[in-house]
Amino acid sequence: MRTFIAIPLPQEIKAFLAELQNELKTSGAEVKWVEPENIHLTLKFLGERDDKKIKEISNILEEAVKNKKQFLARLSTLGAFPKITSPRVIWVGIDRGDEETKLIAAELEEKISRTGIPKEEKAFSSHITIARTKSSKNIAELIKGLNVCADKLGEEKAEFPVRQIVLYKSTLTPKGPIYQALKEVNLKTI
Repeated sequence: MRTFIAIPLPQEIKAFLAELQNELKTSGAEVKWVEPENIHLTLKFLGERDDKKIKEISNILEEAVKNKKQFLARLSTLGAFPKITSPRVIWVGIDRGDEETKLIAAELEEKISRTGIPKEEKAFSSHITIARTKSSKNIAELIKGLNVCADKLGEEKAEFPVRQIVLYKSTLTPKGPIYQALKEVNLKTI
């Protein structure tokens, strides 16, 4: 099964990000938007894994997270990979909570690599993917929208508590992926 580990987002943050998506949609660009209910912060993409490996990863997740404390995260920037002037993946970054997120991701990366799953080649970046471009149609309008929304995002200071880390199963369908929690591990209360 196709799997990943992520930080789930509260409904109010998903709603805020959906509003941001709606503003960007006015550009008319050809973009595949992440469904608001599926928006999350990925810590580690695991790819296709069998039940035995899933059990092993579940145990690693529990071990890696059990002594970590809950923390606050804050949306900070709007950006794109490879860069905002040629967007392929549109994302929202975090500033507050970035250090904690990176520490958890690094620990998961290290422990999971011992199971034979290779480490990521690129350094981890705390970001929430909200869209992927499908073509260059109306890309100039999209870039203008990204810059306008980036300024707005900086003023909002949308914060949210990070209370758990989840191992998800992703089932790909013609209407988009369906995510199912396989393992939820709560962070310690402060």
